[in-house]
Amino acid sequence: MHFQTESWGSYLPARSVGDPLERIERLARENAVVIFSISSCCMCHAIKRLFCGMGVNPTVHELDEDPRGKEMEKALMRLLGSSSAVPVVFIGGKLVGAMDRVMASHINGTLVPLLKDAGALWL
Repeated sequence: MHFQTESWGSYLPARSVGDPLERIERLARENAVVIFSISSCCMCHAIKRLFCGMGVNPTVHELDEDPRGKEMEKALMRLLGSSSAVPVVFIGGKLVGAMDRVMASHINGTLVPLLKDAGALWL
């Protein structure tokens, strides 16, 4: 599992630094699987274990360890239309959703093809 906790401010163009949604989209675009998480969240832990158990190496962005994590968490809540922001999973740059959507995809058999298409799984 790759953990992304440092601030990306120095790597972004000046116009993007303050926009949490743009930062989320960039992280999702640049990695096959991205999990936005909070380190003490049991549901986040379950999602991370699911992907690792499948042989996937997700990029995990721990919002509670990011100085601008609260802003990103609010942006994720707006994106999901939910009061709970984590865990949120992107595969192949596309929003899959929160725990319920990921588990439904896993159960109905659509998760593995998504992971294969994104290059995150080679089975």
